[in-house]
Order: sequence, then structure tokens, then C-alpha cells
Amino acid sequence: MLTPIKIGISSCLLGNKVRYDGGHSHDRFLTQTLGLFAKYVPVCPEVECGMPIPREAVRLVGTPENPKLVTQKTRQDKTRQMKDWIPAKLKTLEQENLCGFIFRSKSPSSGLYRIRVYGDDGKVRKTGTGLFARAFTQHFPRVPVEEAGRLHDPELRENFIEAIFSLQRWRDLLKKNRTPGGLVDFHTRNKLLILSHNQDLYRKLGKLVAQGKTLDMDQLFDAYEKILLNSLKLKTTVKKNINVLHHILGYFKRNLTGSEKHELLTIIDQYRSGYVPLIVPITLIRHYVMKYDQPWLKIQTYLNPHPFELKLRNYF
Repeated sequence: MLTPIKIGISSCLLGNKVRYDGGHSHDRFLTQTLGLFAKYVPVCPEVECGMPIPREAVRLVGTPENPKLVTQKTRQDKTRQMKDWIPAKLKTLEQENLCGFIFRSKSPSSGLYRIRVYGDDGKVRKTGTGLFARAFTQHFPRVPVEEAGRLHDPELRENFIEAIFSLQRWRDLLKKNRTPGGLVDFHTRNKLLILSHNQDLYRKLGKLVAQGKTLDMDQLFDAYEKILLNSLKLKTTVKKNINVLHHILGYFKRNLTGSEKHELLTIIDQYRSGYVPLIVPITLIRHYVMKYDQPWLKIQTYLNPHPFELKLRNYF
């Protein structure tokens, strides 16, 4: 197991009573399931910038590109109060070395997507981003981020958690073995995982690693990190996973019996048709990896990208 992953999180999602009405938005998946493998760094922008509990609710007013944070009833402008607090907070978070951040959905300070912005023309546009969420993503463009509400979607949940575990592994490499050889080993272990997200970026990373000894070390690792994290932002699909599964099948050409190959191809086809989840062919492949002692496949993170307890590949 890796050390606990450090993740920033909207404080109310942990059950802390910091919302405008004195309540919380406790998310049990985040505290009781993902929380087993995470060390959370809670943040409540509204309280930390000096607003009381309880308090008058706020909303975004103006344009989605440059909104103001205004109280709903008394129309007090809280924009400057929030923006004065944000830079120091971001500086503090730099020290935390976060591998991800989970934001509270629909929040005018912390929401990532489709936040209501009340225009001066009377129209309400659901295209805004919370003031703190916008500042965070601009300051930490490579840190995976997601909204708690969207994590109820199993595909988005798996993609986000896969990204944060991958970033944790990358950070471990930077601490322990930041050498061309260490990069080759990391890339080798993550080849199939990257391939399952994007074939073009997979090829680009392969070429970058092959040129490693001719490049400046800092530039090499920075370029690799940027492409790696961009690839992980792209969701896997059934088609992409089928491609990887058939790629894996090629390693068993001289091993599988006729009936074993037929069984595996049948299960892959059942996955393609939506009758079984991805975990079914993956489990059978892991069995064959051990049975036939396939050393290269044994180290592939694609077969074990995150803790089994999270059940992330069990959905249809």
C-alpha cells in the first residue's frame, strides 16, 4: 500500500458544520470508503476568509468570467474579503503537496462546474465557477480536481481516483528515484494504464522516455508529468479498455490452452456488450498472470490501479 494520499476537500463534506445555515454536507463515501486511504486537508473558504456561522447565503453576480460574491438578501459585496484571503491560502496549500481536491458542488466559493451567476441583465447563467475553486485550479493546474456530486457517477469517480493514485506514485518517484532509469521504470509499469486513457499521448510519452538521456533532467520530468496528467484527465471507455485487454492477451500466446483463450475472449466480449463489468475480465487476467508467471504484466498498474476495496471497476 502507498502512504495515505493527501487530498484537499471542502470542509462540509467531512461533516463539519460550516455551511451558511450551520449545517454540513457529509459524504459517507468520502469519509468511510475513500477516507480509509486518504489524509484530508479541509478547507472552507467562506469561514476561513472571516464569514460567521451561520451567515447570510452568498451567490455570484455579474459575468461568469469575472463575477462578484454578494450576499443574497442584503447585497453586501464579499468579493474583496474572499480574494484577499485566497493568495495566502494557496501559499499554505503549496506546502501540503496535494494529490487532488474534492470541492462542494453548487457552491459560489467552491463549486467547479455550472455555478449560477446572476447577471445584471436579470438572466441566470449556469456557467460559473466558485471564486476559490477557480483560483485553486489556476494555481495548481496539474492537481486532479472533482466535485463531490459528480463523484456519484461511477465513471467520473474511477477516473478521478485513478488520477490521484497515479499522481501519488509519480510523487513517490520524484522523492526516491528521480533519474532517467527511475523514469523508465515508472513508464514501464504504467504503460497499459496510460494506453487505456489515450493512445496518442501514450506514444508521445514513449518517445519522450526514449529521448531521456539527451534532455535536461528538469525539462524531461516536467514534460513527462504534464503529458501524464493530461492523459489521465481523459476518461477511459469500453473501446479503450477492450484495446488494452486484447493487448494483454498477446502476452499469453504460448500459454493459454484453447479453452482458456476461448473463455477469456468470451468474457471480454461480454464486457464489450455490457453484460459484465470490467473487473470480471481483469480478475481472470490476473489469475492467468500468476498462473503463467508473466513478469511484465505482474508490474502493470492497470491491473491494480487503486485499492480493491474501492470497488471502482464493478459498475456496468
